[in-house]
Amino acid sequence: MEHENGKYLVVVNLHAGSKKGERDWPEIKKLLEEESFDMHIVFTEYRNHALSMTKDLIEQKGFRKIIVVGGDGTFNEVVNAIFKQTRFPAGELTVGLITVGTGNDWGRMYEIPESYEEQVEILKQGNYILQDIGKVKYRYASDEESRYFANIAGMGYDALVAKKTNVMKQKGWGGALVYLMNLVSGLFQYKNTYLEVEADGEKVFSGKIFSMSIGICKYNGAGMMQLPFAVPDDGLFDVTIIRKTSKYRVVKNIKNLYDGSFLNMPEVETFKGRKFTIISKPPDQLFLETDGESLGHSPLDFEVLHKAARLIVREKFSSSNQSS
Repeated sequence: MEHENGKYLVVVNLHAGSKKGERDWPEIKKLLEEESFDMHIVFTEYRNHALSMTKDLIEQKGFRKIIVVGGDGTFNEVVNAIFKQTRFPAGELTVGLITVGTGNDWGRMYEIPESYEEQVEILKQGNYILQDIGKVKYRYASDEESRYFANIAGMGYDALVAKKTNVMKQKGWGGALVYLMNLVSGLFQYKNTYLEVEADGEKVFSGKIFSMSIGICKYNGAGMMQLPFAVPDDGLFDVTIIRKTSKYRVVKNIKNLYDGSFLNMPEVETFKGRKFTIISKPPDQLFLETDGESLGHSPLDFEVLHKAARLIVREKFSSSNQSS
């Protein structure tokens, strides 16, 4: 078996960020070459291509260092690849991200700068966090599927907005404004869903919900701080539930989603835990997205994999600086 010890596998999504990836890739490539990165470059062509291609190249060629040039969705696919490949323990693989996507919410957690020069410098320094990873089992039609995620999974209204945004992305529309447009327009087609939620085997919630977020990091939806108290390596999910509420209340409080102050609303409840089970009535009523990618539906089972992934971040967030 081959072993590409020192070479970086660079996974590029030219379609990310409404083709921002395509526009900016020549500049990014030049910066990486100037810093003497030894690279094997591949390009994604369709949904989940990054997952299958990265998995195959790790298993066949032995790549252990990966750079993603794309958005949160491409990053999610590569994270899934490192957990679904069978050649190495996932924690032995290192993944970094150059953000060119629509939301860039994982990068926002770690204050990744917009400048490509600074992002390449962060990759060069190679400081990493051993971050928790979420795993969710869900249903797609009648089949049970599973997905890993590095940021946040959204359910209910959040999943509807993600689905509408993904449809628009495929038509060439992107950016935070598109997400905000769908956040408002989706209000007129969404119906609240009845849920029962267990945390670590104990029933913590039952009732109709507007939206639910569960995750490792703080942001989703292009800058909404849905989980303001999330710590990415504490071994716990943070969960926010917004109970059934009026359209007027949602519109009035949209701005509060961006600074986390919506948690002060009486309709909002928060939880922490390692494992969550979510059942909806009817059973397939609750839809799911992870890291902005639309998946399947309830029933859902979540678990945290503690400090399971080695992800490149700014030095101030690295595992070696966590205690300082």
